[in-house]
Amino acid sequence: MPMVYERTGVGNPLILIHGLGSNRRVWDAPLGLLSRERDVIAVDLPGFGESPELETVPTPAALADSVEELITELGLSKPAVAGNSLGGLISLELARRGTVSSATALSPAGFALGWESRMASASLSASRAAATVLRPALPALASKPAGRMLLAGQLVAHPSAVPANELLSAVEALISCPGFEATRNALFTYTWTSRGELAAPATVAWAAKDRLLLPRQARRAEAWIPGIRSISLPDCGHVPCWDNPPLVARAILEGTAA
Repeated sequence: MPMVYERTGVGNPLILIHGLGSNRRVWDAPLGLLSRERDVIAVDLPGFGESPELETVPTPAALADSVEELITELGLSKPAVAGNSLGGLISLELARRGTVSSATALSPAGFALGWESRMASASLSASRAAATVLRPALPALASKPAGRMLLAGQLVAHPSAVPANELLSAVEALISCPGFEATRNALFTYTWTSRGELAAPATVAWAAKDRLLLPRQARRAEAWIPGIRSISLPDCGHVPCWDNPPLVARAILEGTAA
């Protein structure tokens, strides 16, 4: 299945993978910093952004297969990979397979249990439904700090600082992505089950103010994946690219230096 991507920068190749309901534009803020040192390939996962949906169930494994196909298509030999949320889970899966040289996962999915998983799934679904109803009012809401809190408070520690145009683009992407429901259903019935070491070095960087995938899930990642490196992203929400682009860029560059 072809995937749409954007490529820029110089250096060793680095694939960036967004989260559920998002697209490659989520990396725009740290992209300039990353592209100074890496050949960056930011992708739209199947069913999001400009990429068509999969013809099969979009499980995390199937989405990882799609990224592997892109790696082969581009003729890359074990690039580094980084991802946020769903993209973080896919990054860890690629490291488990040994497809990549290293991985950095920002608040990855796959480590929520019980009510945590149900809460995250329901919260994202409700946010998408509310944004759809509010669609005519989105420009006005995004222009005011209180409106940005309403639209992005779930995902960002400091929503009032998110540029209105970026927020509007992100909310429109959430509303319009055809792969959302199928991917959400597949994602939140999934839990990381492997308890072995990964075939490539990996870093889990958890946002300290994550209100969607709670920071305590980092402890599970540390316990379930022997040898993984774990760091915190202070004063950041679930989508840390908006809260602190330099910190995110540094975490990715350090985590993919191998």
